[in-house]
Amino acid sequence: MKNLAILGSTGSIGKQTLELVREHPDEFRVVALSCNNNIELLKKQIEEFNPELVAVFNKEKAELLVDSEPGMQGLKKIASLESATTVINSLVGSIGVLPTIEAIRNNKDVALANKETLVTAGDIVMKEVKKHNINLMPIDSEHSAIFQCLNGENHKEVNKITLTCSGGAFKDYTLDRLKTAKASDALKHPTWNMGSKITIDSATLMNKGFEVIEAHHLYNTPYDDIEVVIHPESIIHSFVEFHDHSTIAQLGIPSMKIPIQYALTYPKRFKNSALPRLDIAKTQNLTFKEPNMDLFPCLKYAYIAGYHGGTLPAVMNAANEIAVKYFLENKISLLDIAKTIKQAMDNHKIIKEPGLEEIIDIDKKIKEETENKLK
Repeated sequence: MKNLAILGSTGSIGKQTLELVREHPDEFRVVALSCNNNIELLKKQIEEFNPELVAVFNKEKAELLVDSEPGMQGLKKIASLESATTVINSLVGSIGVLPTIEAIRNNKDVALANKETLVTAGDIVMKEVKKHNINLMPIDSEHSAIFQCLNGENHKEVNKITLTCSGGAFKDYTLDRLKTAKASDALKHPTWNMGSKITIDSATLMNKGFEVIEAHHLYNTPYDDIEVVIHPESIIHSFVEFHDHSTIAQLGIPSMKIPIQYALTYPKRFKNSALPRLDIAKTQNLTFKEPNMDLFPCLKYAYIAGYHGGTLPAVMNAANEIAVKYFLENKISLLDIAKTIKQAMDNHKIIKEPGLEEIIDIDKKIKEETENKLK
């Protein structure tokens, strides 16, 4: 039995993880839960799963819940809980970085849904993974697909990795339509059911940019060998091409439960009777096209940040985090997100090999500066 500590148990990934626990009660036990604000749902989860430890990141909300650990310290306590064997990090934003590193340093396997961890501190995180010899399993349909395609293969024989992308809610929009797009439009994702922040990132292609940087770190792959294609049906989740020009792909219905379960059960595969099976004969058409980086420049900025490395990916992420927040509050336009990111990146003097504290400080500084500019 695996003992699970879930960071972000009230979000989309956290709730689906708990659904899998219900489906496999003999395989998983929940030992810790955390949320940011939603203590009403957290209370119900506590009653059902009876965890040893609970944390609430929002300190004011934490005061409303007896025996909960507040703030970042609470998240780090969950990540290092002695009884936990696997830490699921489904936090949103750069707050996920420190708990991930805390879990690794305490020799926990990590199932990672928090993209910002590898985007902002990928070099540091991967060094810690190697040092402590833990399993870092991506909870992401694309990275789970790549992981499965590479299983048993020689990574040195890879020609390129292709990340597929649904294109988000605005894949068919013109520039004029993007100028007037609202948050409510962006949240109508055509194939995936995700949290609001990642859904906006999907609409701007920033999410795919994050995944490019993650793939670079997870699979030690040069950026020139990582490409993105738009695949609206979301059936093929990624490809890997090898030196002999063989290409292996992983297919499945668009459900996050599949990569979540694989991350938790690896190297085994459990039955999942709750999900429908992929009927390839009924799929009809699978379509692909190149992304338009002029219309969706966030993807281009992610490549630039990745190429330059150092602190630039953290700057990009911090500016995006604040810009998305303001867009969700209908205070800026969709196109302002990319403009905000570019301005922050252009104004930043890169530190090539930053330490963890430098990354955290820059994240805080860029967020404060971006807030002040957007107010």
